[in-house]
Amino acid sequence: MNNISLQKFFLYARKSTDVEDKQVLSIEAQITELRAYAKQEGLQIAEELIEKQSAKIPGRPIFNEMIERIERGEANAILAWHPDRLARNSVDGGKIIYLLDCGHLAMLKFPTFWSDNTSQGKFMLNIAFGQSKYYVDSLSENTKRGLRQKVRRGEYPSLAPVGYLNDPRTKTVVVDKKTAPVVRRAFELYAQGDQTLQDIGEYFEQNRLVSKSGKRIHISRATFILSNPFYTGLFRYAGEIYEGKHEPIVAKKLFDNVQEVMKQRGRPRHKSKIEPQAYCGLLSCGYCNMQITGEYRVKTQKNGTQHFYTYYHCTKKSKTMKCPEPCIRQEVLDAQISSLLQKVSLPPDWAEYLNQRLEKDKTESAQSVSAFVSENEKRISNISVRLQRLLDGYLEQDIEREIYRTEKAKLLSEKKSLEEQNLTFLQKQKHWLEPMAEWIKVAGNLEKIALDSNLFAKKVVAKEIFGSNLVLANRKARLRAPSGEDFPSQNQWAALRAAHRFVGQKPKSLILEPMVGIEPTT
Repeated sequence: MNNISLQKFFLYARKSTDVEDKQVLSIEAQITELRAYAKQEGLQIAEELIEKQSAKIPGRPIFNEMIERIERGEANAILAWHPDRLARNSVDGGKIIYLLDCGHLAMLKFPTFWSDNTSQGKFMLNIAFGQSKYYVDSLSENTKRGLRQKVRRGEYPSLAPVGYLNDPRTKTVVVDKKTAPVVRRAFELYAQGDQTLQDIGEYFEQNRLVSKSGKRIHISRATFILSNPFYTGLFRYAGEIYEGKHEPIVAKKLFDNVQEVMKQRGRPRHKSKIEPQAYCGLLSCGYCNMQITGEYRVKTQKNGTQHFYTYYHCTKKSKTMKCPEPCIRQEVLDAQISSLLQKVSLPPDWAEYLNQRLEKDKTESAQSVSAFVSENEKRISNISVRLQRLLDGYLEQDIEREIYRTEKAKLLSEKKSLEEQNLTFLQKQKHWLEPMAEWIKVAGNLEKIALDSNLFAKKVVAKEIFGSNLVLANRKARLRAPSGEDFPSQNQWAALRAAHRFVGQKPKSLILEPMVGIEPTT
């Protein structure tokens, strides 16, 4: 072996911010220790090389440059704290072994590890490099396993989005009380349908809301926020949706409304003379049955004053006939649609009456179901006793195997049927009560929506109530069948529309409730 005093050493120190280097000495500590060791051993240091990068994969620039300089003969030895500072992957470890084999490297020195340029020394070095790679691989797998377990528990394993904070004490995600109201309000604004993504970005900027890195929230980032299910209590991880433990700051219904608006308005479009307006897609032409579209029109007075209008008219795309239908101003069409909605709205006193009757039916239904379920539970309990007796008889060899199997199958089948009956009755109790309560709430709110200026909200409820039955003919929006015959059979909106005609002719109780009660008949 060459005399140690003739060797020129590169002092190499490395530390990364990755998890595998968590317990390793800092760069400063490594250099201090290596300098002391070099002085003690009388090593000649040609240069100190410092690198702050992970060694899990090949490609470290300072390490690669050091290898090239060694091949050029600028130094022929390396001093490092431990072999894992030189390599944690098989490629870089192989380079070191190869340089020892071909003589470019005469010596390696580590204060914490014995290494010599002999077959035994290189064998031990190979083991050290292999251990370093194994440690990184197993640590990576354990980290991924830990993250998967954390996700299954509903804990978000990453940086919390805007509106939330990562609590370092509990290692959980908590609501940021300063920014959460701003995010919630952004959802509410966009759900109205008259805001663009640019408007939302400007709203964030006005409220001094920035990304975690301190940058302004542009359209792309605003889109990500408005489409992130994290704000409803869910989160995405590895392409799947999980239920989180964090507190939601946006209601699921509001989030769904935002997604619907984003589908219709989110894509950037070029301005055109005929641009889809609020009521586009709601009506069809009463003459040729083509769709109704809208367009902006600008009228300029002689003094330069401009007036902006929106008109709706037939697309006139029929190839078999020429449509003579004229256009209609948006304000006029809006008033007509509002009138149609008011005709299917539920007056407050009607809503109160129906809610009282619903509560009465709910109580009676609960009592009836409870009695039925209780009786079935007794029968199920009796079957369980019979099953135990049957098993005891079989174990004491009083009952033959085939008889035991046959009787057991009968009892289990009967028990399963009774359990399913209980489940069906419990579900049946709610299958009309809850939808009915929700319908009363929606119908009672129609008057407010009809009188409001939110055209998008009117379009949504009109589409739900009237479906594709709205037509525009002679500048008048109406149902395809004025009598309401186009409503599906037993449609509650058709019934409510018809009920309005009997006001003043029949008592309110008979208008709102048939003789058999409000519960659906079977």
